[in-house]
Amino acid sequence: MIGLFGFFGLWVLGQRRGWGERWLWATVAWWALLISVHSLLPVEGLAPRFLGGDFGAWLVFGLLAGAILAYRAVFRLVKRRTGIEAVEPGVREGAFSEAELERYARHILLREIGGPGQKRLKAAKVLVVGAGGLGSPVLLYLAAAGAGTIGVIDNDVVESTNLQRQVIHTDTRIGMAKVFSAEIAMKALNPFIEVRPYNRAFDADNAAELVAEYDLVLDGTDDFATRYLVNRACVAAGKPLISGAITQWEGQVSLFDPAKGGPCYACVFPVQPAEELVPSCAVAGVAAPLPGVIGSVMAMEAVKWITGAGETLAGRLMIHDALYAETRVIGVKRRADCAVCGGRH
Repeated sequence: MIGLFGFFGLWVLGQRRGWGERWLWATVAWWALLISVHSLLPVEGLAPRFLGGDFGAWLVFGLLAGAILAYRAVFRLVKRRTGIEAVEPGVREGAFSEAELERYARHILLREIGGPGQKRLKAAKVLVVGAGGLGSPVLLYLAAAGAGTIGVIDNDVVESTNLQRQVIHTDTRIGMAKVFSAEIAMKALNPFIEVRPYNRAFDADNAAELVAEYDLVLDGTDDFATRYLVNRACVAAGKPLISGAITQWEGQVSLFDPAKGGPCYACVFPVQPAEELVPSCAVAGVAAPLPGVIGSVMAMEAVKWITGAGETLAGRLMIHDALYAETRVIGVKRRADCAVCGGRH
C-alpha cells in the first residue's frame, strides 16, 4: 500500500505548501518510481504486496494521468494563443469564459482565426433572412462558430414538407413559427450566443431599420422579390450581403459588397426572371442535402468575412452542380449603369 499512501502524502503536502500544479509532476515522478520498482523486484508478488496493486494497474493509471496532463497542456496553449484572459460568463463584455475557450478551441488553433478572429466572431452581429433550407445550416453553423448576435427573420411556420431539408426544425415543432423553432435549436447548440427572432416578413417597411442594426446580412430566401429588396437595403446601408440560391440539383453563392468596390446582386442579375423560368422548390423540387452544401458555404463565407481569414467570394460567383459533382467559380463585376449601386463609392 506504499504507493497509494505516497500519492495521498504528495497531495496533502502540495496543498499545504501551495505547490499548485507542481504536485502533479511530483506525482508523475512517484508513479515512475513505482513502475521501476515493480519491474525490477525479482520476487513474484513482493512488489504488489508492499507497493499496492500490480504492474498493469499502475501502468493504466499512469497512462490516464498522462492523458489528463496532455489535455491541460494543450488547453493552456490555446489560452496563450488567444491572447485573452478567461473569466466567468458575464464578468465583462467581450471576455471569454473557460467554457467558451474550450468550445472554440479548434477555431483558436487555426492560424487564420486564432484568438483575435474568435473575438471578432463574438462581437459580430449577423442578420439571416429566411429560416428555411439555406437558413438552417447557416444559422446552425453561425451559432456553433460563436457569432455573438444572430438575427433571423421569417414569417413562415414549420410544416412537415420542410423537414426533408430544413434540418434546424423537428417534427415536434410542426406548426411553430420558424424563427422560434430556429432559436430553440441554436440556443441548444450554443447557449453563449444571442438570438434575435423576428416573426415577420422582410419587407419595405422594416428592411432599412433591420439591416442598419447588423454588420453582415445573409439571404437564403426562395423568392426573387425578397432577394432584390434585401440587396437594395444592404446597398443603401453599405452592408455586405452573402446571397445563396438553390433549385433542384444546383446552387450558387456570392458575397456582394459594393461599398468596397464590388458588384451588388442587381449588377449580376439585373432583371428578375419570370416565375415560370425559375420555379420554387415547392414546384420544381430540391435534393435534400443541397441546401446543406450551399448553406454551409454561405456560413463559411460569413466566418471568413468576419475574421478576415482567406479569400472570400467577393467579386466571384460559385456555382455548384450536385447532380454531376461539379463546382466552378466565375468572376463577376460591378456595372456602372446598375440601377441599385451604380455611381456609389
